[in-house]
Amino acid sequence: MKESTQMSQRGFTLTELMITVAIIAILAAVAYPSYTSHVVKSNRAEGKTTLMSVAQQLERCATTYGTYNNASCATVGNITSGNSIASETNKYHVSATTLTATTFTLSAQPQGAQASNDTKCGTLTLNHAGVKGEGGTATSWQECW
Repeated sequence: MKESTQMSQRGFTLTELMITVAIIAILAAVAYPSYTSHVVKSNRAEGKTTLMSVAQQLERCATTYGTYNNASCATVGNITSGNSIASETNKYHVSATTLTATTFTLSAQPQGAQASNDTKCGTLTLNHAGVKGEGGTATSWQECW
């Protein structure tokens, strides 16, 4: 006589698979906006760092030569000639909107995707007195700085 053996097959049903895919989709839909917000804030930090670095260079120039716009300031030559300085990954360009012997106002303009994604803060500004600002839809500069 022949013995009959039944092999039980194990696996996932289509319903179980669809529920798993739905749960993953819901988690991704919740996590993605948080992730993009974090990326925008990280890029903004780079813009602020570049802005502060240029301001420090201008302060060193004023300490050494007595003016912010002295032609001997080689470290900030791009700013003094009206050009802009790019941040490390080119997400922001810093330029001087005002540069006189006794005052300066710097602005960090977002570039590329950062400009379209960061409408809340937009262009960041800093002046010789340390006054910070933003050019976006934020209700105050503290939200961006």
